[in-house]
Amino acid sequence: MKTIIRGGTIISASDEYQADILIDGEVIVQIGNDIPDSEGARIINASGKLILPGGIDVHTHFDLPMFNTVSSDDHYTGHKAAAFGGTTTVLDFVPQMGENLRESVETWQKKAKQKAAIDYGFHMNISLFNDNVATQIPGLIDLGITTLKVFTAYNATLRTQDIDIFKIMRIAKKYGFLTMMHAENGDIIEILVKEALAAGNVSPIWHARTRPAWGAVEAVSRGISLSAHTGAPLYIVHMNASGEVDQLANARKSGLPIMGETCPQYLFFTEKHLERPDGAKWICSPPMRTLQDNNRLWSGIMEGNIQVFATDHCPFFYDGTKPIIYEGKEVKIPGKELGKDDFTKIPNGLPGVGDRLAVLWSEGVGKGRITSQKFVEITASNPAKIFGLYPKKGVLLPGSDADLVIWNPDKKIRYGLEWSQQRTDYNLYEGWQMTGFPDKVFLRGNCIVDGRDWLGKAGDGKYIHRKPFSQVL
Repeated sequence: MKTIIRGGTIISASDEYQADILIDGEVIVQIGNDIPDSEGARIINASGKLILPGGIDVHTHFDLPMFNTVSSDDHYTGHKAAAFGGTTTVLDFVPQMGENLRESVETWQKKAKQKAAIDYGFHMNISLFNDNVATQIPGLIDLGITTLKVFTAYNATLRTQDIDIFKIMRIAKKYGFLTMMHAENGDIIEILVKEALAAGNVSPIWHARTRPAWGAVEAVSRGISLSAHTGAPLYIVHMNASGEVDQLANARKSGLPIMGETCPQYLFFTEKHLERPDGAKWICSPPMRTLQDNNRLWSGIMEGNIQVFATDHCPFFYDGTKPIIYEGKEVKIPGKELGKDDFTKIPNGLPGVGDRLAVLWSEGVGKGRITSQKFVEITASNPAKIFGLYPKKGVLLPGSDADLVIWNPDKKIRYGLEWSQQRTDYNLYEGWQMTGFPDKVFLRGNCIVDGRDWLGKAGDGKYIHRKPFSQVL
């Protein structure tokens, strides 16, 4: 089926212009002025609206087991929430379940394939490394996975030692993988947590106080050093501290292939939110920092040193003892109440995949912090280029997938649970006045969101096989 979108203003990462878009099947076939009607084509009037590439969130966690529970969005509910917010592609992380990497990927694919409602791909966590695992990493390319995540924290579970990160990055350099790093100092965290608990400090604020910013800055510095030694590109996930941005900027100025992302929570909240009576709602790792850190992250985006705005979406119920209604059914999943007497038992993670574009547009573009072009750059085009999706995704060009959003820049809403489609019982932006929101969302030419109506379904999403040696921006 053909679709013509008429009269909208197309926003790219570098330009803004008015044009029609002709979609044939799943792809864009023509962009231009006054495209003639085609027999049987669906005509959509987008006058006064903006046309954006579908958002790409490269940092999400769906159906993730943690602390005797599981994140409350699975690969259907999380994808649906993403779509309502204007995101049409997500990348999720495969936990390493022993030494057999292929089995880990196949297990995760069984979770995702039948539920996926938008297009998706995978990163591979490397939390156990030895010679056997090393020989398997190149085979991930055949599975469409070209990104490896390593951790410098979570000593007892996920942490990879520097010597092994060095070896992993050598493999990455040879075969064209991108290494992604969770940067904190696990040793310092382990000591500070023990001391806090021994002193009876168990409230949510101690989650932030036991994960100091300098530990993150130091870990980023080590990651940069490993990149310099190996020549392998490095991507720092969920940057949260001003010193991290300074390290990133200096490394890039020196010509090193280092890139970074930040997330909404690190722009809009601080550790003071953890001091509130409901502070558990804001617990994630790494934690929020200070207003100074918020401001430095904004400047890092504007300078171009931070390339990607993702979410680290990993939601949990605030009170999992009470059910919510989702698609007409009761849902009750243990959540952050598990740590009501001990901050170390509060599941680490926040909802965000559906909030990302609206809050960045309203607070970023709407308040003059960034341009609409920068918005598209960090939410769609850069993620597509860095993670091997471009030009099928992240851009509106003939031949690209027809993933696009008809965006109403004048739509004013009082945001919160009423609007958010994330399957949890709270929203971080409850009561925020937002201006700018999707009217319609298309996935490969099919309208899956029309206003507040959900037209998508489980199984509509396609798994994306990505290729190695993607761009370093």
